[in-house]
Amino acid sequence: MAWSAPTAQPDGSATSPPVPTTGRETTTVSTPPQDQPLWRPNPARAAATPLVAFQAWAAENHGAPAAPLAPADDDQQAAQRYADLHAWSTEDLDRFWTAITQWFDVRFTQAPDAVLADPRMPDAFLADETRTGSQWFPGARLNYAEHVLRHSEDPANADRPAILHVDETSGDPVPTTWAELRRQVLSFAAALRARGIGPHDRVAAYLPNVPQAVVALLATNAVGAVWTSCAPDFGARSVLDRFQQLEPDVLIAVDGYHYGGKAHDRTDVVAELRRELPSLRTVVHVPLLGGPAPEGALDWADLVSGRTPGADGEAEFAQLPFDHPLWVLYSSGTTGLPKPIVQSQGGILVEHLKQVGLHLGLGPQDRFFWFTSTGWMMWNFLVAGLLVGSTIVTYDGSPGHPDAGALWSVAARTGTTVFGTSAAYIGASRKAELHPGRELDLSAVRCIGTTGSPLPPDGFRWIYDEVSEDVWLASVSGGTDVCSCFVGGVPTLPVHLGEIQAPCLGAAVESWDVQGHPHIDTVGELVVTKPLPSMPTGFWNDDKGTRFHDSYFDMYPGIWRHGDWITVTSRGTVVIHGRSDSTLNRQGVRMGSSDIYEVVERLPEIAESLVIGLEEPDGGYWMPLFVVLAPGAELNDDLVGRIRTALRTELSPRHVPDEVIAVDGLPHTLTGKRIEVPVKRILSGTPLEQAVNPGSVDRIEHLRFFEQLRLDRRA
Repeated sequence: MAWSAPTAQPDGSATSPPVPTTGRETTTVSTPPQDQPLWRPNPARAAATPLVAFQAWAAENHGAPAAPLAPADDDQQAAQRYADLHAWSTEDLDRFWTAITQWFDVRFTQAPDAVLADPRMPDAFLADETRTGSQWFPGARLNYAEHVLRHSEDPANADRPAILHVDETSGDPVPTTWAELRRQVLSFAAALRARGIGPHDRVAAYLPNVPQAVVALLATNAVGAVWTSCAPDFGARSVLDRFQQLEPDVLIAVDGYHYGGKAHDRTDVVAELRRELPSLRTVVHVPLLGGPAPEGALDWADLVSGRTPGADGEAEFAQLPFDHPLWVLYSSGTTGLPKPIVQSQGGILVEHLKQVGLHLGLGPQDRFFWFTSTGWMMWNFLVAGLLVGSTIVTYDGSPGHPDAGALWSVAARTGTTVFGTSAAYIGASRKAELHPGRELDLSAVRCIGTTGSPLPPDGFRWIYDEVSEDVWLASVSGGTDVCSCFVGGVPTLPVHLGEIQAPCLGAAVESWDVQGHPHIDTVGELVVTKPLPSMPTGFWNDDKGTRFHDSYFDMYPGIWRHGDWITVTSRGTVVIHGRSDSTLNRQGVRMGSSDIYEVVERLPEIAESLVIGLEEPDGGYWMPLFVVLAPGAELNDDLVGRIRTALRTELSPRHVPDEVIAVDGLPHTLTGKRIEVPVKRILSGTPLEQAVNPGSVDRIEHLRFFEQLRLDRRA
């Protein structure tokens, strides 16, 4: 569904726009109040963005709606211009994605036969075994790494940093120039080729967010092999649950890493990985703690030295089909084995060019820092900054060391222009009463991105109060499944409190009710009605596609259901309410858990919270709220009363929990997301070992509390 801006009425109010139906009934409800934005882009700067230039060029060459380069007169005009562009991008997929490849000069060494040969969703192959999903750019050949390293071909870039690295033990940021990046990638690629690694072989990395990981990824792609990675804070079982599914040929692993002011040795874990991965032909040792290479392992420094035979020759990049696997990412895997998600060479390339080049407006002048680990898709997205010639900032360490302002300090020290972090870190900064805008030089930061969980309104306010009144807040939401954003930032649009600016170009995002009807200003399932190039080509070892189908297409046949609760507003903004598979449903009213967290965690006594809605056998509904208390706080009648009052007055009486229960800690996935569904399953009677994959949880003992609580309630 393409959205459009609300229509102004003579009295200054607005009505909801008509919504395209595509043959389905559409529900429209009352428009929310038209509040003033927190931020508006400077008109001249907005008019000078790559997004506006792209639209003008695409209008002239590919039939996009015409839009003047002059600044928009008001918010409504800006919204309508973007709405028109978004409508074209989702209704004319062939011309839009052709325009993307031409605008960003995608290098096809073999031209495609078509853009989208089959418009069906990727699950359509279940009924037609002659194909394996939406066919994007069939016949085309290209290479992702070549598109990164082409920026090193310009002599003017030779000494410009491609990567700036900071870790807890370092002082000044350490640069890796474009010339050095090229030299290391080509050297390591030659080493891989010398050991017989090529297309379809698998390279697995057990590395933190360090430049070596970027080099290894690009070299892996240069030879046509398939990349996969885990962060070294993952334990052996968690890593094996992922890597054993791929049977890797190469393992690149550290001896340890620094976090929270401590060195964490991982030599025993690496030894176990080597024992349990019999497919390994080559092991590469990266000595971050300075330890010697274990027996039989190759030393990283030798392989990137340029002394490997063939390393000093012409750059060689395997020219691969558009849908050739680029990497395998993993779902959080809280139940069963993590899903090994296969994403394509070309699909990721064109999606990431669009996202970083148009939505974030990144270019060679930018320094791009997103706090992440190699176990989260945002690391892959961070690397995408290199595709448009930006300098990326890698950080290996804790966001809370030496203090809660660590990430703001990294942004200041590196001259970051686009800084991405999590909603949780913004919340922690607010609770720590940080004032980064006053205490640090963040004048270079023009954009702050947030993701990982919905950013609550208090987080929006804090950024504009404590960072800058004139910073663009690009809250985004997408997923590992597409390694990108469905909805996110648009540099020409205003920012409204608690709302994501708009659906992203090319993403046909709608909010649907349970009957499959799209609606506006009402909470519903986030669906995508047309394919995106970065949608998975499938899951590894899921030959029949059954697991892939069941993950996204079981609720609405032929329509991608992502599993988030979403509201698409009548002005085209978006609100994410949390995961739909852990939805609260009290007295027939569905509620998002994130709305409750935003209110409860505003109280200074509450460090973190978790709410569960449990359907009981007698037809009742039990909704407990679990809270982790801040140091020195006590869960007494006064605090419980204030929690209940806050939820009743700021949300509704239905949001008030039946009980408030203090816990020592809450379980999270290994990427830091709070776990709701397994807790609900355990409280419903599912044994812990069946409700969750223990290797996917940061602190399994926090789940055992809920197991005991279930027993106590039944006693």
